[in-house]
Amino acid sequence: MRRVRIGDWAIAVGVAASLLVAGLSGQHSATSLDPLGYALLTAGGLALAARRRAPVTVLAVTGLCALGYQAVGFDVPVVAFLFAVYAAVRAGHRIVTVAGSVIMLAALPLAILVSPHDWPVGESFTQSRDVLELAWLIAAGAAGEALRQAERRADEAERTREETARRRADEERLHIARELHDSLTHQISVIKVQAEVAVHLARKRGEQVPETLLAIREAGREAARELRATLEALRYDDKNPDDKNPPHGLDDVPELVARARTAGLEAKLTIEGERNGMPAAVDRTAYRIVQESLTNIARHAAAATASVRIDYRPDALVIRVDDDGKATPDTAPVPGVGLLGMRERVTALGGHLRAAPRSEGGFTVQAELPVDQSS
Repeated sequence: MRRVRIGDWAIAVGVAASLLVAGLSGQHSATSLDPLGYALLTAGGLALAARRRAPVTVLAVTGLCALGYQAVGFDVPVVAFLFAVYAAVRAGHRIVTVAGSVIMLAALPLAILVSPHDWPVGESFTQSRDVLELAWLIAAGAAGEALRQAERRADEAERTREETARRRADEERLHIARELHDSLTHQISVIKVQAEVAVHLARKRGEQVPETLLAIREAGREAARELRATLEALRYDDKNPDDKNPPHGLDDVPELVARARTAGLEAKLTIEGERNGMPAAVDRTAYRIVQESLTNIARHAAAATASVRIDYRPDALVIRVDDDGKATPDTAPVPGVGLLGMRERVTALGGHLRAAPRSEGGFTVQAELPVDQSS
């Protein structure tokens, strides 16, 4: 339930004050204002503070208050009821509002008739007042309906904009997927097939298969799998929970380290702490950080050893990858696409990434990812 806004209270107090002033003037009233009159006028105005939360209830309260002070001899304009009509129509209660307005117009003359006081006005005044009140009720209802329609059109326009943006994003993802498929799938398939043929021929001739060739074959297979998973994610926007090729995560890090060893890098993995709950986004990002770090070490570092450390903490996951490559503290790292991608992933999750040369030589990549992704 929405809270009563300050502006609603301001309007309610203002209407109540105007009703009291009109009642005190007593131009056409049959009697002077008494405590009951004060109570009815004040209640009718202050009830408007709740018109957004309970428009039908406020409509009934303001109507009863208006009839009440007419019946006890106070001829005060039904301003509060007009505000209630506007609010109820704006909220979509048109039929109830029309019925309430008809009852109100019919009951006002009856309230005057049952009043114990003699009204100092003639029939012509009463008729002209009824016509004026009818006009104001129609105007209040029309204003409420006009604003309701304007708000509905604005909501529809907003939904249309969101749907258009979503459709364009889907089209862009499909375009990227097609481009990736056309530009990479063929080349990766060729590498994989050629590596498998070379391994097959070497074994057929009874020769020892080079470890490098086996690593190329495995890398080709993994690249094909990664590309297939990426294309499916682009096409379906990660909405398929039954995907037969789920994304990589921390469980696949040992395989990454083993593959690095196969490629000739002396790599070791250290895991500390206990893994409890882990958001899927953190799980995937941690894998990508280790994968990109080991790839950079193999390509650029000229390193002989590498260490991967995964530290499970109560509030964060810390990943650190060190190497003994050629980087020195005087070396300014050039941020490539891979390093920028890592930083973007970590920042998107509210974490911190440090990538810099070590004082003893080599390079360090350390990422700290918050585990709680509920906020």
